[in-house]
Amino acid sequence: MTGPTDRPARSEPRSDQGTGPRRPSGERPDRPYADRGGRPARGDDRGPRGGTDRRGGRPPRPAVDLPRHAAYEAVAAVHRDDAYANLVLPAILRDLGLFGRDAAFATELTYGTLRHLGTLDAILSDAAGRDVQRIDPPVRDALRIGAYQLLHTRVPAHAAVSSTVDLVRSVGPGATGFANAVLREVAGRDADAWVAKLAPPVETDPIGHLAVAYSHPQWIVRAFSEALGGDLGETTRLLIEDNERPPVHLCARPGLADPVELADEVGGVPGAFSPYAVYLGGGAPGDLAALAEGRAHVQDEGSQLVADALAAAPLDGPDGRWLDLCAGPGGKAGLLGALAAQRGARLTAVEVSEHRARLVSQATRGLPVTVVHTDGRTVGAGEKLPEGYFDRVLVDAPCTGLGSLRRRPESRWRRQPSDLPPLTRLQRELLAAALKAVRPGGLVAYVTCSPHTVETHVTVTESARRSGVPVDFVDARPLLPAGMPGLGDGPTVQLWPHRHGTDAMFLAVLRRT
Repeated sequence: MTGPTDRPARSEPRSDQGTGPRRPSGERPDRPYADRGGRPARGDDRGPRGGTDRRGGRPPRPAVDLPRHAAYEAVAAVHRDDAYANLVLPAILRDLGLFGRDAAFATELTYGTLRHLGTLDAILSDAAGRDVQRIDPPVRDALRIGAYQLLHTRVPAHAAVSSTVDLVRSVGPGATGFANAVLREVAGRDADAWVAKLAPPVETDPIGHLAVAYSHPQWIVRAFSEALGGDLGETTRLLIEDNERPPVHLCARPGLADPVELADEVGGVPGAFSPYAVYLGGGAPGDLAALAEGRAHVQDEGSQLVADALAAAPLDGPDGRWLDLCAGPGGKAGLLGALAAQRGARLTAVEVSEHRARLVSQATRGLPVTVVHTDGRTVGAGEKLPEGYFDRVLVDAPCTGLGSLRRRPESRWRRQPSDLPPLTRLQRELLAAALKAVRPGGLVAYVTCSPHTVETHVTVTESARRSGVPVDFVDARPLLPAGMPGLGDGPTVQLWPHRHGTDAMFLAVLRRT
């Protein structure tokens, strides 16, 4: 097994390596901080988890160092409340006053634990001698974070065990002995040895082996393998990439920001493929002036490429009426709106959710974009958005999101095969509406952030066949930057994290004849 186990955690705090106590960077002076063994400092009565509560007179509670406490709160919210880590973690870090290395360590623990959850649970079940689902949820989440430290970071074993036991003492006081025993059992093997013990043999069950070794549900591993033509080596590389921490990609809006100048401004580098992409080196993108001023937005490079492909496709006849059929939360609408402004066109952005429609309005402020709050399936069937009206139509269809698991690690454990039938039905209805809304000679781009063949090739071919609208497939490969590797045989394109460094975006372009 290769990958995360071979590298140090980039965000590991010095408190687990140094020769004496140190207040972590960004931590306020009135917070407890960890000693050199990774254990929280004792006796500070002002921390959120430590000391005597003078108002209530309760007995002292054990302190928990703040980065681990933040990671626990985020992981617990994901499992308890069905929250999303990218939404809850920033608020937790802000509330605890964590910045710099401490915030990075908390982020590493949160996302790493969520990515490796399946394998961690298998290991914890074996080490505990019981199914992990039978462990009290707060204790279970603390153990997951502790096991991640033991198996995937360079935090010393004694520090990972002691800090996790302190965490368990604060969330499940009666389970400290149990937690100590389980974690010491986990520490008895490295990640490769645990996989060798628990994973099915690769010779007899390659999908099951990869699922345990790289922490993905079996049905997702199987879907990836099918989309990659059954190549298990390439499937393995994709799974490894899914477990990596992805860089933040920015989109420099054309006409409003130059990507080279934006890269210099934010301390990033221009992207490899999209002419608008900037790879952000670090920091919080929400703090950047370019985003606040509407000159750029956060957007995966793959999303930029598929939106730009629609705008770049050759088109005969008028070219001033564009449509984004599923526009929320507004990333692709922002890029298309900026391109439309340069070409004298106007974009209509349709979004069925009122909240997401407001986000689209905010994301496209100052651009030639009209936001319409309605169901995209009704487009092409009424006076407001009539049939055969638009020149270019984007269908960024709701999907399983299997192409962005590296950015949303909890999604791999929430999605089920039973999600596919209602999603694919919606995808076909939206694409059928788009084919009615586009004029003869106009273009429709069908996009999903999923490589699952049922959501990609099956959906687009079945929709084209059943729509009653005559269409031809346009070869999408020439619409992407020259020299991009691994684009396949066409006419559709599938982007991949391990090939292109993007989310796994699918693109099909159809012309109404």
